[in-house]
Amino acid sequence: MAAATVTSKGQITIPAQVRSALGVDAGDRIEFVEVGKGEFNIVAATRSVREMSGMLYRKGRKPLSIEETNAAIAKGASRSR
Repeated sequence: MAAATVTSKGQITIPAQVRSALGVDAGDRIEFVEVGKGEFNIVAATRSVREMSGMLYRKGRKPLSIEETNAAIAKGASRSR
């Protein structure tokens, strides 16, 4: 398992094996996608949306309807203002 240490400035160095697996290099952007309480996926921002299909799938979790998805987005957007 790869690990990193957070500096006093809140920075980390992404281990070489993780950078390689993500296909990222110096200057590339990455995104942190929350998938659960205290759990995040790291995603190369250079990837196509199609490549991310299914990344949030969890066995046994009921898919959200469009209405439920829109409500969750609206709720999240109202908290960020």
